[in-house]
Amino acid sequence: MRSVEAFRDLQCEATEWRRYLHENPELDYQVHNTASFVAEKLASFGINHIETGIAETGIVALIQGEGGEGPTIGLRADMDALPIVEASNKPWSSKVPGKMHACGHDGHTAMLLGAAKHLASTRNFKGSVALIFQPAEEVELPSGGLRMVQEGIMDRFDISQVFGMHNQPGMEIGKFAICDGPIMGSQDDFDIVVKGRGGHAAHPYRTIDPVVIAAQIILGLQTLVSRKTDPKEALVISVTKLRAAQAYNVIPDNVEMAGTVRTLASGLRDFAEREISACAQGVARGFGADIEFKYRRSVPITFNHTEGTNLAIKAARNLVGSASVDDKMGPSMGAEDFAYMLEARPGAFIFLGNGPTAACHNPAFDFNDEALPYGIGYWVDLVETVLAV
Repeated sequence: MRSVEAFRDLQCEATEWRRYLHENPELDYQVHNTASFVAEKLASFGINHIETGIAETGIVALIQGEGGEGPTIGLRADMDALPIVEASNKPWSSKVPGKMHACGHDGHTAMLLGAAKHLASTRNFKGSVALIFQPAEEVELPSGGLRMVQEGIMDRFDISQVFGMHNQPGMEIGKFAICDGPIMGSQDDFDIVVKGRGGHAAHPYRTIDPVVIAAQIILGLQTLVSRKTDPKEALVISVTKLRAAQAYNVIPDNVEMAGTVRTLASGLRDFAEREISACAQGVARGFGADIEFKYRRSVPITFNHTEGTNLAIKAARNLVGSASVDDKMGPSMGAEDFAYMLEARPGAFIFLGNGPTAACHNPAFDFNDEALPYGIGYWVDLVETVLAV
């Protein structure tokens, strides 16, 4: 077992990187300054094989081990921020109005840079490590993870396994959590337009009121989970948008609704698409109205492969001990576009404790710099576990 203290010497430098990135957040594919910063740091570590411009602003860098021939494994960090006004009140708060690192991607990038510096100096492994710095994790399709896979990084760099990591607010610093199989849910989105007949709000009997119909549809959709789905299978259907008339005395012709579907069972995506449409159509026609329906498949289930999960557990336990690694965590219904990389290659996704911070996507969130040496150490231990000499 190797102590995290072996990576404390990198914490100060990684903290400086992380806070610089936090002060200078960039969105989606427009992470030009972030990508330049990452590429410059990688070159300064003596890494010679650095490819930029993948999926517009993504980077893949290769480190060759000195332990002989072997496979290549991928380690992925995301780089993009969110369109949120920061309220953390930290000295290193965002300098860019309306943008902030509210999900810890600044920390993810800094940890992979720290691991890159260590691995480039020691090279105590066989084969190669592909460092994947991804843009646009937070966007809707096509996300950066999907585009990097579509642009062929797995084949181009001969990646045999791929691994990801995300901070977890509320989990103690120095703790890790993971599970075999589904660890995060899929994400699909839907849009419904209820098409009625508008009129004056004083005379609703002369209309086909789409507002009342929309309300009935929202209630009806809840029974798809409570009455038509096995309670042992996870499904979430949430209506999150509703737009009707803009005046007090107008019943509109149409009402627009939208929402999201999350599940851990791929078959339930087909069920949700079919049943949401049928429910909405049935309710609308019962009132003499009609609907337009669109369903968009977004991020698939993030599925941890057994071998990759076991390797991740072994590496984390080597760093912090068995008691600090929860290998039976309950899956999250949040979605993560690292799922596309796990569809392309086997591997695993793990969570790292961020301490008692605000939740991700909250304006008060800030990545906890005390987590940096644990993330760096995990990446290094993982490489030296998978690519052991």
